[in-house]
Amino acid sequence: MATLQQQFGNIDIYLFDQILRGRIAPGMKILDAGCGEGRNLVYLLGKGYAVFGVDFDPEAIAFARRLARHLAPALPAENFQLAMIEDVPFPDASFDAVICNAVLHFAQDDRQFHAMLRGMWRVLKPGGVLFCRLASSIGMEKQVKRIAGRRYVLPDESERYLVDEAFLEKLTMDLQAELLDPIKTTIVQNQRCMTTWVLMKR
Repeated sequence: MATLQQQFGNIDIYLFDQILRGRIAPGMKILDAGCGEGRNLVYLLGKGYAVFGVDFDPEAIAFARRLARHLAPALPAENFQLAMIEDVPFPDASFDAVICNAVLHFAQDDRQFHAMLRGMWRVLKPGGVLFCRLASSIGMEKQVKRIAGRRYVLPDESERYLVDEAFLEKLTMDLQAELLDPIKTTIVQNQRCMTTWVLMKR
């Protein structure tokens, strides 16, 4: 019998929660935007989901393709593409769900952040789910130091593009989306905050 590690890999616990609640279900076509080496794809590949991924790192895409070849041999290697999230190489309204885990906070400025968000929103079908997990200032407003705009230095000395609750609420409204869950934030021992933002495209 496969161990839990073999079944689920290093899946984000908040993404796992969406699977448990049926929001990311068998038969769906899934895009992992900024997939890296596929840490969130082990379970999906093993269960026969139609999985796609994009990442700007050629080594990460090569690794994700090897992972897919091992867990889902029938899946075309071309499902995993070297690309920026701002320019996802798939048609409009292609996916039932888009996963973007720990990626958006690497935006350099507002322009890039919005371009990344538009790129994912464009390929999501009406009724589809956008799952985002990203760094924020929520709960640590006094511990982060602004560089410029929404770029901050965190207590762990990393630099990130940080969102806050009001900004995510405005984005939700601007997209005319439905917020599927309350905005949830985890504070990692006064070092950084990670926020989960889950939307349905109307």
